Amino acid sequence: MATSEFGQAVRRWRDRVAPEAAGLPTGGQRRAPGLRREELALLAGISVDYVTRLEQGRAANPSHQVVESLARALRLSDAERAHLFQLAGLRSPGPGTVPTHITPSVQRLLDRLTGSPVAVFDATWTLLQANQPYAALMGDPSDRLGRRRNGVWRTFLGLNDRVRHTTVSRRELEAALVGDLRAATARYPADQRLKRLVADLLANSDRFAQLWETGVAGHHQAARKTIDHPEAGAVTLDCDVLTVAGSDLRVMVYTAEPGTEDAERLALITVLGTQALNTRSLGSSA
Repeated sequence: MATSEFGQAVRRWRDRVAPEAAGLPTGGQRRAPGLRREELALLAGISVDYVTRLEQGRAANPSHQVVESLARALRLSDAERAHLFQLAGLRSPGPGTVPTHITPSVQRLLDRLTGSPVAVFDATWTLLQANQPYAALMGDPSDRLGRRRNGVWRTFLGLNDRVRHTTVSRRELEAALVGDLRAATARYPADQRLKRLVADLLANSDRFAQLWETGVAGHHQAARKTIDHPEAGAVTLDCDVLTVAGSDLRVMVYTAEPGTEDAERLALITVLGTQALNTRSLGSSA
C-alpha cells in the first residue's frame, strides 16, 4: 500500500470538507477550514489515533470497512472513492456484495436531519454512519471496530446497549434481526463478509444458532424504545427504520413528540453531546 499517498489524500480531502456541511458545530478557533482529525474520526466511526496513523503513513492495510467509512465521511465522489481504494491496495466493492456506499441523495438527507438522532446501517446491520445526536443518545460509536459495529453481533453477544428491553421485546428483536440477516444472505449469496458474519455468530452465540436453525423470518420494524441515558435519565422515543430502495440501506431515526418531557430530555442529550464534542476538539491539531 502507498501509505504516504493514502495519508496525503485523506488529509487533502479532509481539509476541503466544511464542518457545517457535515452537520458539526463550527465554534472555536480553527487553524484549517476543513475537518479536524477528531471530527473525521467521529464521522467515519474510527479512532482519532487511527486517523492520525493513517495520515502519517504509520498504519498499513486498512480494511474495506475503514476505507469505505473514510470515503463516506469525506464526501468523496465515485471516482475519488475508487481512487482511495486503489491507494489502499484494495478493490472497490463490486456487484453482488452488500452495498455500503451512502449515495449523495441519502447523504443530503442525513445532512438535513441534524436535530434528530440518525444512523445508517447496511443490510447486515453494520453501522455505516451516525450523526452527533445519535452518538450523544446511544454512545459514541467511533471506538467500535470490526464486529462491534454490527447490530446483530452486539445484540447476541451482549455488548453494552442503552435500550431497555423486556424479555418479550428482546426475543422479538432477536427474531427480527435473524430473519433480516437470513433475507440478506438470499439477496447477496456471494458476499464473503456476510458469510463470515453468519459463521462467527453461529460459532459464538447459541441463541443465534437456535433461531437460525428454525428458519425464522421477519424484519426490524418501527417501535417505541426507552433509552437509559447515563446523564439525562430514561427517555422514550419513536424509532423508525427506513429502507432506501436501490441501495438497501437502513436509516434509523429517533424522534420525540413535541412538547413532551421526552422531547425536552432529547434536546438536553443533544446539547450534552455537542458540548462533549467541542471539549474533545479544543486544542486539537488541524
